[in-house]
Amino acid sequence: MELLHNYGTVIIFVTAAFAFFMAFGVGANDVSNAMGTSVGSGTITARQAIYIALIFEAAGAYLAGGEVTETIKSGIIDPMDFVTHPDTLVLGMMSALFASGSWLLIASRWGWPVSTTHSIVGAIVGFGCITAGAGAVKWSALTGIVGSWFITPFIAGVLAYGIFFCIQKLIFDTEHPLRNAQKYGPHLMGATVFIICIVTVAKGLKHVGLNLTGLETLLISIALSLISVVISYFYFRSKKFIKKVHKGVFGGVEHVFSILMLMTACAMAFAHGSNDVANAIGPLASVVTIVESGGDIAANAPIAWWVLPLGAAGIAVGLIVMGYKVMATIGTGITDLTPSRGFSAQFATAATVVVASGTGLPISTTQTLVGAVLGIGFARGIAALNLTVIRNIIASWIVTLPAGAFFAIIIYYILDAIFR
Repeated sequence: MELLHNYGTVIIFVTAAFAFFMAFGVGANDVSNAMGTSVGSGTITARQAIYIALIFEAAGAYLAGGEVTETIKSGIIDPMDFVTHPDTLVLGMMSALFASGSWLLIASRWGWPVSTTHSIVGAIVGFGCITAGAGAVKWSALTGIVGSWFITPFIAGVLAYGIFFCIQKLIFDTEHPLRNAQKYGPHLMGATVFIICIVTVAKGLKHVGLNLTGLETLLISIALSLISVVISYFYFRSKKFIKKVHKGVFGGVEHVFSILMLMTACAMAFAHGSNDVANAIGPLASVVTIVESGGDIAANAPIAWWVLPLGAAGIAVGLIVMGYKVMATIGTGITDLTPSRGFSAQFATAATVVVASGTGLPISTTQTLVGAVLGIGFARGIAALNLTVIRNIIASWIVTLPAGAFFAIIIYYILDAIFR
């Protein structure tokens, strides 16, 4: 308690800096979730992708990041275990932020797409073990994380394989691919808008008090989907569209998929910004609350007005400075992508997110997208995959949890020596 009384303002300032650093890592690493396939397929440039992601990630973080956040995400440890030692929890939250930010920086430097959530969870496990003891860590909660290394990438890979296979048979492997693209394009647009609506409501708008029931969400999604089918039906037959695609038959077909993929990418960026900003601002919000209340710990912490903008700014800076590295891995490192392949991967990722959210399956959007891109590679044959890159990516997933824990333990002892 003396720590909070003597260094309260300093602790808040330092924790805010650590939270910005963590948000920087989120932006640097997770831009690939939304924009990697768009860049790799040549739909947009890396610079354009960063501008687009900047808008939607920051909008998701700031507009839908939430007014109240869980003190410790994922239920790995119970904050109530620290009721008599709030200063220990504060130092632990600070060490977790800096530790996960450090690992994300390392992973981004090498272009490894890792899970930001798993990084912060690993860090929380680290400081939990050395403060409250290994018995305080809910190890059963980690089994879901280990499962997410296999379950959701597999589902997304199978879905992406199936979608790409259908697109090949219905459109590309026919006598009139452009005509079939115009025929099936509106249906694909309707399916895309339907999935986008559910992702945005379920993952992107759950924090803003828009308490829609499952049926209401479904009906709104269906209505918007049908409207998009009608609009795209006329667009794909308009003179404007025909002019754009007259340069080549397959170029015209790919133009249809580039539109669909970009829409999905923007929605995923918004949903990601609203969700993963909590990894950075959740611990910060809890530290601010504990310090300002003089040591009271609550399961949920109200967010100060300046915390969300700080998280959004951190994500934005991370995107600008280092976002291109992981984007290159997703877009070109695993397999060569075209707009139709990129759309298949992005759509499969969004669909898997919807399925996982509805059934409670553990999920990492990063790992889901990698699985989907792998599915596209398998659809083209094993020779189309860069096995070295895949090996490095999977190794980085496995290392993320222990790396977060390792860094958190070291940083906790350093902070403890400085402040106590």
